[in-house]
This record gives sequence, C-alpha cells and structure tokens, in this order.
Amino acid sequence: MAEAVKELPACPVETTLTMISDKWKVLILRDLLPGTKRFGELKKSIGHVSQKVLTAQLREMEQNGLLTRKVYPEVPPKVEYTLTDLGYSLKPILDAMRDWGDAYKARNYPSENGQSSIKTT
Repeated sequence: MAEAVKELPACPVETTLTMISDKWKVLILRDLLPGTKRFGELKKSIGHVSQKVLTAQLREMEQNGLLTRKVYPEVPPKVEYTLTDLGYSLKPILDAMRDWGDAYKARNYPSENGQSSIKTT
C-alpha cells in the first residue's frame, strides 16, 4: 500500500515550521548535530520529555527524512539516530536561533551585575 503524500503549505516559512514545529524536534536536532546518539542519550540530554513523546517525535522526523534510525539485533535492542543531509541542512537555522537567544539573554538578562530582571529600552 502506498503511503499518502503529505501536502505542504505554499509558504516556505510555514513548510519549515511544519518540519520543526515542536520544541522537542528542535532539541533533537540540536543534540544530533554533533553526531549519532542512542535513544537513552537523547532522552537524558533533552530532559523532561516522556519516552512516548520522544519516540513519536523521532518517528515523525524519520518519516520526514530528517534523521535515520538504525536498530542493532541485540538484547536489549540498541537503536541509534543520525541526522541525514537534509537534517544537517537545518544547522544554519538552529545557529541563527542560538545567536538570537544569546543576544536576547545578553540584552534582557545581563550577567555582569547578577540581575535577572528584564530591561526595557
């Protein structure tokens, strides 16, 4: 049975958001950029995500071609996740998000004086 083709939005920004629209997906991408990780490593590095949600996000990202999943025939099963070239192509977007977040924190939460209140301009 053929898989239904997913219809993408006409707007390219919306298309990108469709691929990475969940905070867990962005964190998965962040954690896989340095290289391959096992499921347990991803769960630990991401933090408060449930196993069910992480599994669902990884499966969706695999279906969208952002990562590959390799299962080793061992007991207990060993599963590794690696970004595809398409997944790695999102690096400039994540870099821009990191840069923006750094600039935002520096502007609104200056660490020089230990204050944590938001500055207004």
